[in-house]
Amino acid sequence: MQELDRHTGKLRDIIVIEDTPPPATTGTPSTVNGGGGGGGPGQQTGYVPPIRTRAQAAAAAALNSAQPPPAKKRKREPADDAGPSSALKKPVVGNGLVKHWATDSVAATEDVRVDCHVPPDSSSSLTQHPQSASSVAVKGPPPYDDKEGHYIVTPDDLIDKRYRTVKLLGQGTFGKVVEALDLKTSNKVAIKIIRAVPKYRDASKIEIRVVQKLKERDPLNKHKCVHLLNWFDHRNHICLVFELLGMCVYDFLKDNEFAPFPRVHIQSFARQLLDSVAFLHDLHLIHTDLKPENILLVKNDYRMVPIVGASRTQPRQKRILVSTDIRLIDFGSATFQDEYHSTVVSTRHYRAPEIILALGWSYPCDAFSLGCILVEFYTGVALFQTHDNLEHLAMMEQVMGKMPEKFVRLGQRSKPEFFKPDVPKLDWPKPKASKQSKKEVKATRSLAEVIPATDTVNRHFLDLVKKLLTFDPVTRITVRETLAHAYLSTNITTDI
Repeated sequence: MQELDRHTGKLRDIIVIEDTPPPATTGTPSTVNGGGGGGGPGQQTGYVPPIRTRAQAAAAAALNSAQPPPAKKRKREPADDAGPSSALKKPVVGNGLVKHWATDSVAATEDVRVDCHVPPDSSSSLTQHPQSASSVAVKGPPPYDDKEGHYIVTPDDLIDKRYRTVKLLGQGTFGKVVEALDLKTSNKVAIKIIRAVPKYRDASKIEIRVVQKLKERDPLNKHKCVHLLNWFDHRNHICLVFELLGMCVYDFLKDNEFAPFPRVHIQSFARQLLDSVAFLHDLHLIHTDLKPENILLVKNDYRMVPIVGASRTQPRQKRILVSTDIRLIDFGSATFQDEYHSTVVSTRHYRAPEIILALGWSYPCDAFSLGCILVEFYTGVALFQTHDNLEHLAMMEQVMGKMPEKFVRLGQRSKPEFFKPDVPKLDWPKPKASKQSKKEVKATRSLAEVIPATDTVNRHFLDLVKKLLTFDPVTRITVRETLAHAYLSTNITTDI
């Protein structure tokens, strides 16, 4: 058959595979910003190749007849499977990452459908966002998810016919967190949208069970654990609705050039965190993933103050929070004491030694994580910056002193590769250990060096941290016991 070549204006012969509907011979080429498969931004889709499949011809005909307006390419979110450290520091994510929508983003529409399927090898650019293809009739649902199972979030998207999205707040391996307007109450909320992957959906159901119990036992939120407002299933994504809070403490540290918090603020954080975790433990719950990324500020407000003794290469000012009110979040890994315990829990930098040595874990692993967090508040940086188990244990010995012999004997039975075979001693350094690794372990300072006992406040703070950071979980102070520690009642003058 013949077709008008829109580039030359002449008729030409083409071959159409049997049963292929005849293509349209009128219309002008339309330009769309394709997302993949059919070509890059600005590719013309009106050109028809000499030989086409039936589906390709049908798709081209539909495009030529519909002539949809050009669509703007929506900003895509980065991959988020780098783990906890990238989701939040790296994130990061945890939850505190603030990403604003690009000004050229297109508004979402609800329940857009298309009515023809184009195979992946098609030359037609029907891989565009469903919003810009709304005039094309194609069967099947639009791509609400990306290839990793994350919900594709767009501004002004209506979720569950009640929540209108405002912007993306952050994302991690679990899914995404968005700010949204509750059209029923006119309040802004944070919605945690879980990935459409079975293991993450299962974990979210556990989190729902946990946060519902927390709210039931503490309706006035005296213990400052984030409250669940609502939950539902939206397009195969479990969504948890929470009160909208500020950024995570890690992000505040990062934005503040990792400047330490004032000691009076550390004490305020400590009181709240220790009380929150003691409350969890009273309910027979273990958080298992305590870290600065999972502690949110209620408000981000701060003021700037000069840094005393700052050099030319250092910042001359730092941020000081107006309010130290916080909320503990992310109960997706929380575990009831009498239920199944996975072998490995906690983010690396806050992981207790009994977890590394596979000795089993319980409430004391949360206490150890709290010790790491409090030191990080004091110095501005993570206490254990490593990604290797043996190196991590070696750093712990630098910080906390040598492991007790009884604890070493337990470790030798569970993880003999970390210990010398004939003596109760950590086998460090191994012959294969790099010079850099040896250097970093050697440079790790003890707690007494990190927190010099220069006054009563520091002496009490150091004593508390030492009792939290002990090797043997049996002798480690309980979180409930820390609430009676002298540090929490010590008067601290403002030392900004």
